[in-house]
Amino acid sequence: MFIDRARIYLKAGDGGDGVVRFRREKYIPAGGPAGGDGGRGGSIYFVVDEGMSTLMDFRYRRRFVAPSGEPGKSKNMAGRDGEDLEIRVPPGTLVKDDQTGEVLLDLTVPGSRVLVLPGGRGGLGNARFATPTRQAPAFAERGEPGPELWVQLELKLLADVGLVGYPNVGKSTLLSVVSAARPKIANYHFTTLQPNLGVVAVDEGTSFVLVDIPGLIEGAHAGVGLGMEFLRHVERTSLLLHIVDAAGVDGRDPVDDYHKINAELRLYRAELAERPQILVANKADLPGAQENLPRLEALAAREGLEFFVISAATAQGTTALMRRAGQLVRELKKAEPAPEVVQELVLPRKEPAPLEEFTVTEIDGEYVVEGEGLQRLMRRLDLNNREAVRHLQNVFARIGLYDTLAEMGVPAGATVRVGELEFEYME
Repeated sequence: MFIDRARIYLKAGDGGDGVVRFRREKYIPAGGPAGGDGGRGGSIYFVVDEGMSTLMDFRYRRRFVAPSGEPGKSKNMAGRDGEDLEIRVPPGTLVKDDQTGEVLLDLTVPGSRVLVLPGGRGGLGNARFATPTRQAPAFAERGEPGPELWVQLELKLLADVGLVGYPNVGKSTLLSVVSAARPKIANYHFTTLQPNLGVVAVDEGTSFVLVDIPGLIEGAHAGVGLGMEFLRHVERTSLLLHIVDAAGVDGRDPVDDYHKINAELRLYRAELAERPQILVANKADLPGAQENLPRLEALAAREGLEFFVISAATAQGTTALMRRAGQLVRELKKAEPAPEVVQELVLPRKEPAPLEEFTVTEIDGEYVVEGEGLQRLMRRLDLNNREAVRHLQNVFARIGLYDTLAEMGVPAGATVRVGELEFEYME
């Protein structure tokens, strides 16, 4: 089964907690603090795997949670980091934010490894808080929770040549003749309900990837006949083979078909209609084809397109068509810059705000202090631990919170709230 969309949940591992420990060794009665730091939580990576061609693996597994870091240990030993989690996706996968629809990543180069969610930072052990005036700290930090994210995966097939045209014009038959692909073929509309890929071997050592796009119809750019589901698969192709039914088997005019399909390409994305095309008149072996061939040849001349006459059913003209398509693909690829294999790339993200960036707002006689950096720090501290609260008060003094409250004229005894912490202000 071909699956080209998936929605998955990602969560990086939580950081391990720092611990409170003291040296307890013979002949060392006051060994001092020795609590180690917690380990970093496992990070989540996307890895582009050339061996994958669909998002089938995500049909039944939709939650990916990286392991958490271990708590710190005694003797200043840090906890073990959580193991990183690698999620393998096929080349051509778009990663979108599920809430905003923003494209976060476009994964096209095989071998690329992209960090999506970094693991939570491990908490600091009590040994980290020792100072000349606080020689035996009895508190440590909690580990930071790992970030989480719902994302949409969308696959746009990576193929060199795309087959476009109305339903039942012979695209699937052509793919089956020139490659080892075996798409479903029958004499009715919409036989092909999913894109099919095939590798066309032109000469020894020379090949290209051909994709059969399910038949497009008028209104495809707006989703009619699942057109939008299929049109995105031609976005990455270098060359289009525009197949028309020269015999007009279904009673349609092949010249009109050509104009309508190009109009749909243009309405979906303007540059698609400007992509290099070869006009291919198929079913030349059937009655009625000879009447339309001169009109189609004249159309190709007006449009500045190369023109081929074939019969996919009998393989007439298909070898010459594939040779020319392969030659054009090579020429187009030479003109493109070589893709760079990215071994590791970090998804851009906002840097955490510093502690000094905060605001104080009066709400119903209370003073509420808000700041991303402060909230981040307070989540790591146990506010039931008196020493941890005293440490936090020292931080408030260092970043100028008390000075700010004094400048605002906050009266003595007023309630000040910083996250979950609430205290009475005293000058």
